[in-house]
Amino acid sequence: MANGYLCEDCEVATWPTTTRSELSWLKDRVHVVREVAKHSHGGLDSWMMEGLSFLNDHAGHSVMLVSKR
Repeated sequence: MANGYLCEDCEVATWPTTTRSELSWLKDRVHVVREVAKHSHGGLDSWMMEGLSFLNDHAGHSVMLVSKR
C-alpha cells in the first residue's frame, strides 16, 4: 500500500516512499521542517524533501493524506 498527499484543489497527488504516520507528522509540522531545511547542510531525507516540495507547491490548498493499493 502506498501513502501520499492529494491536493483536492488541483487534483494532483504525490506518493513519497514512507509511512502514513511520517506523512502526517510532516504535514502537521511543515513550518518546522521548512526551518530545518534552511539550516541543514546534509539535507533532509528524500521523502521529506518530496513531501515538503508538494506541500509548498500547494500551500493554501486543501491537501489530504491518501492511500492506494
